[in-house]
Amino acid sequence: MKVQQLVETIGAEFYTGVPDSQLKPLCNYLMNTYGIDSLHHVIAANEGNCVGVAAGYHLATGKTPVVYLQNSGEGNIINPVASLLSDKVYGIPMIFIIGWRGEPGIHDEPQHIYQGEVTIRLMEDMDIKCFVIGKDTTDNEVANAMKEFESELASGKQVAFVVRKGALSDAPKVTYKNNYTMTREEIINHIVKISDEDPIVSTTGKASRELFEIRANNEQSHKYDFLTVGSMGHSSSIALGIAFNKPNQKIWCIDGDGAVLMHMGAMALIGSNKPNNLVHVVINNEAHETVGGMPTVAGNINLKDIAKACGYPYAVSVDNSVELNKELAAAKNRNDLSFIEVKCSIGARDDLGRPTTTALENKINFMGYLSEF
Repeated sequence: MKVQQLVETIGAEFYTGVPDSQLKPLCNYLMNTYGIDSLHHVIAANEGNCVGVAAGYHLATGKTPVVYLQNSGEGNIINPVASLLSDKVYGIPMIFIIGWRGEPGIHDEPQHIYQGEVTIRLMEDMDIKCFVIGKDTTDNEVANAMKEFESELASGKQVAFVVRKGALSDAPKVTYKNNYTMTREEIINHIVKISDEDPIVSTTGKASRELFEIRANNEQSHKYDFLTVGSMGHSSSIALGIAFNKPNQKIWCIDGDGAVLMHMGAMALIGSNKPNNLVHVVINNEAHETVGGMPTVAGNINLKDIAKACGYPYAVSVDNSVELNKELAAAKNRNDLSFIEVKCSIGARDDLGRPTTTALENKINFMGYLSEF
């Protein structure tokens, strides 16, 4: 289905969401049409945040908003759907557009498999009617589904279009870039070199894929790294839990700006507890680069000052390799919690692979290494 036809069929004036590779045609269409515009299109920090913004839009205008998300974000919307939107509470109508990763029968990464199995079930459990859009779905079928949805929306309920892989087409080409020069892979190479054999927890997406390939290219063991392939936004909390329980071992977290924004409360918890063996590195390319490069708000805020306000005793921001190496080395030797923001370009190698070990193998090997301390 052509993405413009989907937007015209839905007929909404306001969209908010968290970008998804499966919904890249929609994301690019919205960016090409509206950019970031508080009246028409907002990229939010997490999916629950989207629901709140969309609810506010409805309260202010009386109109029905659209929230787009990858199905992995369903967990973030369950609370506001059940306790805010529900027709048993405030009865706020909303249309969800959900990218269906891990659809049964379609090969996908391990973090998407179970989520894919329960995608429709979760929606139905929340009394949200769904219509699945596939490559062969016709415009008339979507239009008829939207007509059937109208009575649900009128009664203060929510509905969802669940989008299969490759179902949307004819997206405009949008180029996402910034003015920084260091690549994420270059930055991770520096971290690997200076951290030596310290354990590393890396965030979801291309950062973990690059870390895996760097270890392979260096002929190093993968036991040093926990690759957080799912649960976006939680790698720093995982690292914190490890740091608590391995107080005599330096622990590194390789994080991303989109992940930090998704669950920023983790920074408050880290800063409040001040584990002196944790180094929190945030690679900030101001983009959801792994799913297409759509912008985050990290280019409009000061992560270094936020870290300091959260209680990190040391926080710095760098944008070149000389300063990066200096700060990494200092953090390695510092007996205190450190925060390093590294400004980064958008993009990755076209031939970037994926981990060749399973998530379970990664966990077992990493736990075995931690047990040595």
